[in-house]
Amino acid sequence: MAPLAPMAQQAPSTHPVAFLARRATMALAAAAVLGGAAAPAAYAVDGADGAPAAGSPKKLPEGLYGTKDPQYDGVWRQSLALLAQHTVGVRPATSAVRWLVGQQCADGAFTAFRAEPGKPCDAKTMRDTNQTAAAVQALAALGGHDETVQKAVNWLKSVQNDDGGWSSMAGSPSDANSTSVVIGALAAAGAKPESVTSKKGGRTPYDGLLTFRLGCDVKEGERGAFTFQLKGAAANADATAAAATGALGKGFVVAPAGGAADTPVKPLSCKDGKADGKSGDKGPAAAEGGAGYLVAQLDKSGHHLLSAMPGQEKQPDVGNTADAVVALAAGGHRSAAQQPLKWLEKNAAAWARQNGPAAYAQLVLAAHATGTDPRSFGGTDLVTALNATGPEPAGTTTPGKNARPAKDSDGGVNVWWIVGVGLAVGAGIGFLLSGRRKKNDL
Repeated sequence: MAPLAPMAQQAPSTHPVAFLARRATMALAAAAVLGGAAAPAAYAVDGADGAPAAGSPKKLPEGLYGTKDPQYDGVWRQSLALLAQHTVGVRPATSAVRWLVGQQCADGAFTAFRAEPGKPCDAKTMRDTNQTAAAVQALAALGGHDETVQKAVNWLKSVQNDDGGWSSMAGSPSDANSTSVVIGALAAAGAKPESVTSKKGGRTPYDGLLTFRLGCDVKEGERGAFTFQLKGAAANADATAAAATGALGKGFVVAPAGGAADTPVKPLSCKDGKADGKSGDKGPAAAEGGAGYLVAQLDKSGHHLLSAMPGQEKQPDVGNTADAVVALAAGGHRSAAQQPLKWLEKNAAAWARQNGPAAYAQLVLAAHATGTDPRSFGGTDLVTALNATGPEPAGTTTPGKNARPAKDSDGGVNVWWIVGVGLAVGAGIGFLLSGRRKKNDL
């Protein structure tokens, strides 16, 4: 078998790196269940003994969450971990925040991982809108990093596509997931997404996002869903979950509804071949249609969403189900979010242990959005488990909560699975990552 091609050699328009890393956590867990997971790259946590000896595991930088190779998801998993900790009242370690800030390029962009932060980014540095937008959401929430956040926002604005959206890699065609995570970043930074317009055409991020929405011209079961990239492609649950949140101008953190009235889910309804909905209400209407599609998919498969690896049967997609819970909560669909939430409480703990900080963070954020205690999530203390994947937190802002973790070896995503998926995409056979078919794994 030929060696796996490095991710950098794949066409950027077909594999947004942070999206790929995020969805690959589910693929890794599924592979482990099937007995086919590849051996992860060996890394050692940074210590006081300096550089590792020849032949020993590589050493991770101080402050980084997880113990797996950060080449493709370092900034992503760090950002989600910091954001989830802040959301539940944990003050992250100074070293963890310092590491994230130090990953920024001079032009404001972030890449997935810079092994030498002191070395300036050059033209070969793979700047990534997903990693950048995730860092913005984390640092904006933590506060005290206005200059870093503003530089990142300015860079994101500078690479906005003419259709109003974004791709993971600047210059590539827009996709629903990248556009949604940037909308969340703009909102978190205090910039109104609707006021951010493309230089050519003056289109907003919402204009770009709605180009991926499937309407009345598709079969009934797909109406209201979003495709990952190309309009006319198949409905995609992962893109729909992201877009249903982004269309409401919300990011990773969704405030629990509290005592607000529960909003019934209404699937997209078509009359005379046209979708119902008030003029000027495209964002909320699109989010509602997306929620309707997600609920139908959840009900069909037993309260969780499905994904599949190339050549394998479909598997429960824990990460995508968590995203769907957040999307439903964002739309005020509290009752609809309960069944997939209960499924997560029963089934997500092993997945999170396998995949580390970003996985724990997704579950913490799903719990937060639904008003569920993340410290008692189906018998798992997600907060303590998340804390244990990184440096000891500086403290807690929640009275009576102990933020001191017990260090363990939970890590990030399996880098070789990511590379393998990248190869599959390059060959045109990646079910998990094919935007033209059903891009909803990790």
